[in-house]
Amino acid sequence: MKFCKRYEEYMQGRREKELPVVGLKKLKKILKQCRRDFQSQNQHGEEGGGRSPHGGDTCPDRCPVCDGTFFPSLLKEMSAVVGCFNERAQKLLELHLASGFRKYMMWFRSKSQRNHGALIQEGKDLVTYALINSIAMRKILKKYDKVHYSKQGQAFRSQAQSMHIEILQSPWLCELMAFYINLRQCKANSKAFMGLFEDCSLTFDDDKPMLSCGLFDSMKVDIGLTCSICLTVGPKAKCPLCRQAGVYAGAVHLDELNILLSRSCPDYWEERLRSERVERVRRTKEHWQSQCRAFLGV
Repeated sequence: MKFCKRYEEYMQGRREKELPVVGLKKLKKILKQCRRDFQSQNQHGEEGGGRSPHGGDTCPDRCPVCDGTFFPSLLKEMSAVVGCFNERAQKLLELHLASGFRKYMMWFRSKSQRNHGALIQEGKDLVTYALINSIAMRKILKKYDKVHYSKQGQAFRSQAQSMHIEILQSPWLCELMAFYINLRQCKANSKAFMGLFEDCSLTFDDDKPMLSCGLFDSMKVDIGLTCSICLTVGPKAKCPLCRQAGVYAGAVHLDELNILLSRSCPDYWEERLRSERVERVRRTKEHWQSQCRAFLGV
């Protein structure tokens, strides 16, 4: 079964829960209409003795129809998806990890009678929701570049990453996956947790750790874990260079991911922490040396 059909079937159930999605079918219609319009223009041009320099049945690299409709629609949908996921994942992890009176109050405020198993299933659904939307985004951008013989789709994806709306960059996705992997390892002998997130695992590629998760029959998504800032800096930490406070106001301290890495690959984790300390010291030294030279007018 093609991904588009699987995606539509999967998202049908999500719409009932009012979850935002990437409108894959709608975006494909925009590209198809653009191709038809361009073919029509080509035919009129040939009848008049002219011919498009691009030839064939693809529209040009820069297309006002696609660029004015396609990218704004996708940007809006991606922002809605990542915002919804981050909010739900954060609340779910807080429910899992809270203890004592705080946990009682949070469960009371959630106005639901969800048990631990229901929360685990909700987390699994959230991870699937994030991964399937990320694949939909990649596929529609790849189709855009194919239709236009361009790299605008790749450029848009880079822009989305810089704007932090690429859902695979979400720290809450890494933290949620790491939490369930840790839980599965801790409950390995419990029948209640058998099969828990069995498609999610910590793998290595060229000695670099990655979170890997299977989707559908043969699809697999890998998430790199190489950003030292994301893995080690907390929201109240100071900048390692200028020591200014509050620069990481929106940062997420990934405790569960730190636990997973330190348990699963202790040698790698220790070496990473050591090399990052050395790098921070070096950069801090360079920063203050440049400040001193500027102060002295050297």
